[in-house]
Amino acid sequence: MNKSIKTEIIINSSKERVWNTLTSFKDYPGWNPFIISIEGELQPGRRLKNTLMNGDKKFVFKPVVMSVVPYQYFDWVGSLFVRGIFDGHHYFEIDELNANQVKLIQGEDFSGLFATAILKKIGNSTRNNFIAMNQAIKVIAEKQ
Repeated sequence: MNKSIKTEIIINSSKERVWNTLTSFKDYPGWNPFIISIEGELQPGRRLKNTLMNGDKKFVFKPVVMSVVPYQYFDWVGSLFVRGIFDGHHYFEIDELNANQVKLIQGEDFSGLFATAILKKIGNSTRNNFIAMNQAIKVIAEKQ
C-alpha cells in the first residue's frame, strides 16, 4: 500500500498571494474546511498546534516545523501519540508556472508501525480533505 498522499491544483494567482493565504494561520477558521486552526509560528524547530476536521470529528496534533522557504515551500512532521507509531511528514509546495499562475502541491508521507493499517481507514478521507483545502485556497487566492 502506498504510504503517501499527494494532491495538486492549478491556481490562477501569484505565488505571493497563495503563500500569504497558506501562511496566514489566523484566517484558517474562516475558509479552511480541513485544517480549521493552526496556532504557532511558521519557523523551523517551532511546534504548531493544528486542529483538523475529519467528517464531524476534530483532531488536534502538534507537529514541528521542519523547513520554510518563503513563497515556495514549508513542511512539518507530526506523530500520533509517540514517534514511530504513526508519523506524518506534511508539505506544501508552490511551483510558479508564470507571474499569475502556480501549481500548489499538498502532500504527506506516512510512516510508523501502524501507518498501513491507519491509512486503510483514513486514506481516502484524508485525500478528500487535502483536495477540499486546495480548492478553498484556490477560491481565496483567485479573488482579486
